[in-house]
Amino acid sequence: MAAIVLTRNMQLAKHHGSGIVGVICLRSYSAASAPPNTDGPRPLKSTNVAAMKRGTGGRSSFNGIVATVFGATGFVGRYVCNKLGKSGSQMILPYRGDDSDAIRLKVCGDLGQVLFHFYNLGDPASIREAVKHSNVVINLVGRDYETKNYKFKDVNIHGPARLASICRDAGVERFIHLSSLNVEANPKGHYISGGSQWLKTKYEGELMVRDAFPNATIIRPADIYGSEDRFLRYYAHIWRRQFRSMPLWHKGERTVKQPVFVSDVAQAIVNAAKDPDTAGRIYQAVGPKRYQLSELVDWFHRLMRKDQKGWGYHRYDLRWDPTFKLKVKLTNLICPGAPIGGLHLDRVEREFVTDKVIPGVPTLEDLGVQLTNMEDQVPWELRPYRAALYYDAELGEFETPSPPKTIEARDEMRLFA
Repeated sequence: MAAIVLTRNMQLAKHHGSGIVGVICLRSYSAASAPPNTDGPRPLKSTNVAAMKRGTGGRSSFNGIVATVFGATGFVGRYVCNKLGKSGSQMILPYRGDDSDAIRLKVCGDLGQVLFHFYNLGDPASIREAVKHSNVVINLVGRDYETKNYKFKDVNIHGPARLASICRDAGVERFIHLSSLNVEANPKGHYISGGSQWLKTKYEGELMVRDAFPNATIIRPADIYGSEDRFLRYYAHIWRRQFRSMPLWHKGERTVKQPVFVSDVAQAIVNAAKDPDTAGRIYQAVGPKRYQLSELVDWFHRLMRKDQKGWGYHRYDLRWDPTFKLKVKLTNLICPGAPIGGLHLDRVEREFVTDKVIPGVPTLEDLGVQLTNMEDQVPWELRPYRAALYYDAELGEFETPSPPKTIEARDEMRLFA
């Protein structure tokens, strides 16, 4: 029996004198020439999700990457998840504790693109469940300070080694590990004896990851700044100051920093996940310019209108102020789970370590990232900390602070001579 199907939508034509006439175009099909039934499921050529048809790009498509992001609820993790979802990646986001911290990442991808899985860093079974469907695993788990449940060795050594080993056994193609700049086996001590244990354990964690997963990609970032960071907010917090003064090691004049924007680090991680040539390599995540720490801190306070003229702000040498170390220890004693303003001994020690960029080791620019200048981003990030924020200033009433001076190679050699 012939089947009558509608092949065209109704076309409306307007007559000059007799209103609107509807025209319906019909086509007749015989049983032998009937169109195929498109309601049934299409057979898959492969059950591997990475081999499925890719979309045209965007959050509603699938680009072939199924990524498990450990540490997704952290500072860097939120940016990484957003960029992964924006390019059409499916994400499995392990979390611990309450799911309210992780559920807000649901909007990073379209419906069905973002899944959550409860896990514990010390439970191999939960980790295995989180990575068994993924071809890319990203480790962003980190903690700036030790707690009663997790020490630096647990988070920076044993945890990454366990993740890398399970990913290798599960057949994961790519493993990306976020480490830190300035890592070394025996860091030099400035403020505390023995140096930073955080940098030391990060170095040992790299060795464990490389031993368990030889093709792992390791990214070493410098101080990362951005919204809700632990760099700008650290110096903007009132607890970091002593009244209206800022104590720094050698007044901050012998420390050189090269901070990097968080969005640039996240983009580098996503680019590394897409590029198979990055397997087994180490990348240094540093900003485009180097600054003296004293210049940076002074600039931060000028942006917050807490400079020398308005607030009596000045820097002094931390070495001759034993009361500040007592203040840090008291802070750790009162609130060991979350120090006020992120102030603890290891953090104070790390801020006086000069960023060492090793020649020959690739940077973010080798991953195709266009770096962001601090002068373009930091004023916007520090605006919520501006003094008298309620005051609606007239145009040009306050002079725009001049950007900090950069450190060239020859100036740095003279600085440490």
